Amino acid sequence: MARDAWSRRRGGRYRYGEWAGGPDPLAPPHDVRAALDRVGREVLSGGSLREALRDLLRNGPDGRSGLEDLRARAARLRREAARRGDLDGALTTARAQLDQALAAEREELAGRDDDDARFAETRLDALPRSTAQAVRDLEDYRWASEQARQQYQQILDHLRDDVVGQQFRGMKDALRNGGPEAMQALKDVMSDLNDLLAKKARGEDTAADFEEFMAKHGDTLGEEGIESLDDLVDALARRAAAASRLMRSLSPAQREELSALMQQALGNDVDLQAQMAQLGDNLRALRPDLDSSRGERVRGRGDQPLGYGEAADALQDISELDDLLDQLGAEHPGATLDDVDVDVLERQLGRGAADDLRRLRDLERELQRQGWLTRSPDGLTLSPKALRRLGQTALRDVLGRTRMGGRGDHENTDAGAGGEPTGATRRWRFGDEQPLDVVRTVSNALHRGTSPDGAVRLTWEDFEVVETERRAGAAVALCVDLSFSMAAEGRWGPMKETALALSHLVSTKFPHDALQIIGFGLHAQPLTVAELAGVEPDFVQGTNLQHALSLARRHLRRHPDAEPVVLVITDGEPTAHLVPGRDATESFFQWPPTAETVRATVREVDQLTRFGATINLFMLGEDPGLRRFVDAVARRNGGRVLSPSPDRLGQYVVADYLRARAGRGGTRRAS
Repeated sequence: MARDAWSRRRGGRYRYGEWAGGPDPLAPPHDVRAALDRVGREVLSGGSLREALRDLLRNGPDGRSGLEDLRARAARLRREAARRGDLDGALTTARAQLDQALAAEREELAGRDDDDARFAETRLDALPRSTAQAVRDLEDYRWASEQARQQYQQILDHLRDDVVGQQFRGMKDALRNGGPEAMQALKDVMSDLNDLLAKKARGEDTAADFEEFMAKHGDTLGEEGIESLDDLVDALARRAAAASRLMRSLSPAQREELSALMQQALGNDVDLQAQMAQLGDNLRALRPDLDSSRGERVRGRGDQPLGYGEAADALQDISELDDLLDQLGAEHPGATLDDVDVDVLERQLGRGAADDLRRLRDLERELQRQGWLTRSPDGLTLSPKALRRLGQTALRDVLGRTRMGGRGDHENTDAGAGGEPTGATRRWRFGDEQPLDVVRTVSNALHRGTSPDGAVRLTWEDFEVVETERRAGAAVALCVDLSFSMAAEGRWGPMKETALALSHLVSTKFPHDALQIIGFGLHAQPLTVAELAGVEPDFVQGTNLQHALSLARRHLRRHPDAEPVVLVITDGEPTAHLVPGRDATESFFQWPPTAETVRATVREVDQLTRFGATINLFMLGEDPGLRRFVDAVARRNGGRVLSPSPDRLGQYVVADYLRARAGRGGTRRAS
């Protein structure tokens, strides 16, 4: 069990004990190397590197608590918010309250037998159908029924409380119970707040003013979790945006009705209305990203009528959840988990969801901090350090399936290393196998200085090796088929694993060999290890082996003193070749292959043969056309044809490379 998650103070001393409260709180949130190995397994099995990195965060390193789970929960809450009720419930409620008031008034008038009662009935009969206009026409009406008068007053009081309470949470109860003093307090808050926001907009220091404002109005506002002016602006701006979105979600007639009712609910106080309008302008200026004048109109689908505040809150939730869905699903190259608003996530989905996101964000950051991932214009990708680990895994898997005897069958520590000493030395580099120059190495350490205890401490930066005459290594061209059939037939993963394993073997055991990986489909192109790891199947048809062999020949000519090795992995006969076009060289494709394509490919085979390179072909599948072609190439070139199963491809290629570079795989090039 993990040590020390708690301590107690007793007599000025701490006592430590075993942690017995669940997972170790000091343990890292995720195993970074395990997460990286998971990505590697997907790539080596033929998966897309880009998708593997996305899936790591989408599904979480443990297969749960990933972005996809958070997004599903946000989508469910968004649907629930949209079904919460009818957004025009404020109008529906106002109409119902008005009908109740008029019914109670008519009942009272019916029991009276005087002209005033008949005149009042006539006035009620003449009320317009518009709720807002009817409420306005009744402003100076003298109610006969006290019950009706109270019901009429509730229309405006409830709407006023909802409008103010939606923007300022703590003011709703104060207005309901405070009378004129509460209205004046509201105007004071609005005035001071607008002054504070205007000062912030001018770029002035507002720290002291904010503290003074909260000391004066904090209890009145009733806001929780507000620690800075930015927090307050964010909270108020989100509510203002939700109110604006509510108005936009109503029909023009409904919007006009509700606006008129809100004006009356605020007592037609011109000063208060001006302060509220100014507040809206200030908040939009400080947080233009929350401006709800943009975006689609939202329609509530519930049967329950929502009051103004409830409807605005529902729309605020919908807006925040929409933003979360966009943030959690962002896959553009520059997207990171830092783009997700953790505070909103915690507010909507709870503390557990926020903790899950923080763990994923920490994992993303740690993968980059430790140098496993790098950010490129196309997004996150594996770093050279991670690619080395991926190649190491591929080579380990390949050698684990290889029965080649002892260590000497797959390693040659002398290959490509130094011959006779030249008398010169140089700094050690990764992969060097030349002997150390002990005198120069110790001298370098002494020049750095000794430690406080007088000892001389060596680091890898001190190492110098003896320069030797370079022996000829091998120039290797590995041509890998990238046509779509490789992916469709389940050969993409073994091809990648093989190429990565061979690349790692060459770079670590035979650093003086020159390996060039060449991918070919409709066209051919040299591939770095990073490009190979990230390459994905293309639906374009074509197997342009002629172009691949042409690039292989160029690579071999750049290393004239090396043993030429050409390895070809393919599952289809050549169906494309390069032809001169009007502006540039173009690729011609046709299936079944034309005689011209076959001749162009054979010409490249002949040129490689004259150069002294043996071409060994690894045929995947049993295509009759491919079998005829590779047999003909082997007879013409003197190379070999091997037909491994996909799961043994790496074993065959690595073994053939080792055999060829030892000078036993083919004819040596004549001088």
